[in-house]
Parts: sequence; structure tokens; C-alpha cells
Amino acid sequence: MTDLTGKVAVVLGASAEGGTGWAVAEALAGHGAKVVVGARSFAPLKRLAERIGGTALQCDAGEEAEVAALAQGAIRTYGKLDIAVNSAGLPVQGPISKATTAQLQAGVAVNYFGQVYFIKYMAEVMQPGGSIIIISSISSTHPDGNFFAYGCAKAATNCLVRYAALEYGPKGIRVNAVLPGPIDSHMTAGALRAEPMRRAFEKEIPLGRIGEPRDFADVALWLAGPAYVTGLNLQVNGGMHLCRFPYLRELPGGAAAFGEGLPLGDRGS
Repeated sequence: MTDLTGKVAVVLGASAEGGTGWAVAEALAGHGAKVVVGARSFAPLKRLAERIGGTALQCDAGEEAEVAALAQGAIRTYGKLDIAVNSAGLPVQGPISKATTAQLQAGVAVNYFGQVYFIKYMAEVMQPGGSIIIISSISSTHPDGNFFAYGCAKAATNCLVRYAALEYGPKGIRVNAVLPGPIDSHMTAGALRAEPMRRAFEKEIPLGRIGEPRDFADVALWLAGPAYVTGLNLQVNGGMHLCRFPYLRELPGGAAAFGEGLPLGDRGS
């Protein structure tokens, strides 16, 4: 069992109850860490902080100054930082044929630039032996419908993690990414409620079920502990990386189904 007593953690993208960031924050606190939670939506974030005995700080993951302030807020509150998890993500939808510059910029603002800011400022204040964990997505390695802008930004993040592992390794800081597949959470309930939709995804997962937030919290706990790994892009998706996402034509409703908000690996807000 991972003992994080005396450790201080930041979790960004944790305001969605039942989501990945929320579950990670609860797991870290449940294993003894003091946790600072950040997101744009403050009201639910404050509820989470009260539940876990932590601290809530409003932060837009795509704004460099706010991410820097989040890192400094952890230091002001608890005096140090040992663990940092970025679960924030913005699913940008649409085909290449209709892509606009605004959509491309939105795709990288949180999903790539925000990750650069997060690693930069968390590592700046982090203790030697610390761990930075980025929630990426299997859509960075396996094409997923019309989410090319999102998937490409996440692929850039996977590359970033390798560079960061080399840069911060001499300081004793580990940097790793987790690549979830579909996640069964409150935010994806609309898309996955229909049994035909759920089956279309489950048949591509060797373990036979869609991932739950606790699955990714378990992996974050391992990476937050003394795991002797850095620079990993860790596929955590029940083996879906051995298969593929369903094609649009295989989904009930086809391309229109993506209007329901299909799970892509994170939904931080």
C-alpha cells in the first residue's frame, strides 16, 4: 500500500465529480497526502477540497500565469510539493477538412501548452524525488473519430513527457504520462448509457469493460510512490491499445454520436 503521509500534491482538472481528476485527488488524500486541487470551476472544486481536507485554488490550465500561481499556492499553503497530476483536458471535435485556426489553437492551448506550463512550474518548486503525472489519452496513438486536434495535441504531450524526463531526471524528478481509453464517468454517461454504444467500445477492450476513474487513480498512486520509472507513456485502458476505437460507421448514430461527448481520456474543467 502506497503511504503518502507527509507528501504534498497538486491535482489540476479536478472539479468534475466522478471524473478522473476528482478520483485521483481523493486517492492521494486517502493515502495520506495533503492535496491542492485546481480547476476553472471553483464551486465543485471547493466541495472536493472540503471532502478531502485539502485546499482549492481556481486555475485555468491553459493560462500560464494561473498555472504558475497554482504551483506557488501549494508552496504558500504547505511549504513544499512532492506530487503533481494534470488531468485537465479540452476535447476539440471536428474533421481535418473543416478545421479552423481557432479550433487548432483551442486543441493545443490546454492539451499541449497547458502541459508544458504544468511541468515547467511544478518542477520549478518540486522536491527531489518528486513525481509529475500527466493524464494523456489513447487517442494520441489510436485515431478516434473526429478528434484529430485533441489527439494530435495529446501526441505532442507524450513526446513532451520524454523530453521532460531527461531534463528533470538529474533533479530527481520523474515525469510520466497515463494514456486512458474510454472512461465511465458522470460526464460520459449520456454517450455510454445506450447499450449498443457501450458494446461498440467494450468489444475493443480485451478486459471487457470500460475504464472507471478509480482505475486511473490506482495508477497515479503507483507513479506518485517510489516507482523507478520516468518518461513513460503508460497505456492504461484494459488492453484497448492492442485493438482500436470503433469506426464512426460502427457507432449508433454515426458521427452524430460524438455530439454526446464520448470519453477520450479526460474531461478536466
